Amino acid sequence: MPPDSPTCIDSGTMTRTKATARLRVNIDPDATKNGLGQLVLTLIKLLHELLERQTIRRINAGSLTEEQIERVGFTLMRQAEEIERLRLEFGLEEQDLNLDLGPLGKLL
Repeated sequence: MPPDSPTCIDSGTMTRTKATARLRVNIDPDATKNGLGQLVLTLIKLLHELLERQTIRRINAGSLTEEQIERVGFTLMRQAEEIERLRLEFGLEEQDLNLDLGPLGKLL
């Protein structure tokens, strides 16, 4: 490689030239925060959906008392409200929380 190229290989080791020293990674803190928020909220929403489905199975099986059904219903409702509040705070759309898993389809 010419000596003025961004990276020169010398005896199997890579050395940096002035050209690569000027390269910078520009990381937007807000984009990183929203990306992490999207991932965390997606996982929380997935767990919430699983809890709802498990609750419905238990109700249909008759393994919950009326009091338990009311408590779990209230808890799931509050969780859904909090997930929605956080989604709006991060500026995410509903479909942002539904990851595409390729051949497996959508997550939610």
